Amino acid sequence: MKRILPGFPLTLGLSLSWLSLMVIIPIAALAFKALGGDGSAIWSVVTSDRVAASYRLSFGVSLIASLINGLFGLITAWTLVRYRFPGRKFIEGLVDLPFALPTAVAGISLTALYAPNGWLGALLGKVGIQAVFNPIGVGIALVFIGFPFVVRTLEPVLIDLAAEVEEAAATLGANRWQTFTRVIFPALLPALLTGMTLAFGRAVGEYGSIIFISGNLPFKTEITPLLIVSRLEQYDYHGAAAIGLTMLLFSFAILTFSCLLQAWSKWRIGASR
Repeated sequence: MKRILPGFPLTLGLSLSWLSLMVIIPIAALAFKALGGDGSAIWSVVTSDRVAASYRLSFGVSLIASLINGLFGLITAWTLVRYRFPGRKFIEGLVDLPFALPTAVAGISLTALYAPNGWLGALLGKVGIQAVFNPIGVGIALVFIGFPFVVRTLEPVLIDLAAEVEEAAATLGANRWQTFTRVIFPALLPALLTGMTLAFGRAVGEYGSIIFISGNLPFKTEITPLLIVSRLEQYDYHGAAAIGLTMLLFSFAILTFSCLLQAWSKWRIGASR
């Protein structure tokens, strides 16, 4: 069979060359820079109290944000797939807005909205809640940038999940809650976990949308990516590379977990057939 593209050896070589230039070599340079110094010094940097506090904030708030996105992303995806209503296409576009909007613009917009004199910030202030310069503000920004991952991961699964399955469950005597918990949710669970994992991984490395709304207070609202930038501004390249390598390892773990979830999802689909 005549192929449209060149043969396998050439395309594989080009693919590996491009992958090396864009991914492998930069990662190797980061690891070389981080591991080129004293091992005890690197360990003291990545485990210092200030860095550990940033880990707790980055990973803890990212987890909470991914759980929130899991709930509301499921509701949104269900509404967009199962119902037809005026303005549906417009809402579909709004879901993708965090993908297209520069993160710095998102951070400025959220800060203006949730500031004490902002539209929502003034309302929250009346009940004693301060969103900006607070971990709450970090969570708001992370929910904003992670929301599309859950919706876009769930939509294809919902499209493939025929409505006749629900009708069959109702015919067999299942109520709405039983239909959801025993028929719909098990089918959606792998895709839901995958979307939440992707949102979590995106949130852990977020920088632009957080630095404005968080206030960057050490031990309170300082995220790990900000510490990397701070180390670079202080010309501490080994320290910045050490923290960056730590975050890279966490990112690999998150991606591996996401791949395992996708493999589990495919296995469940194949087993059901």
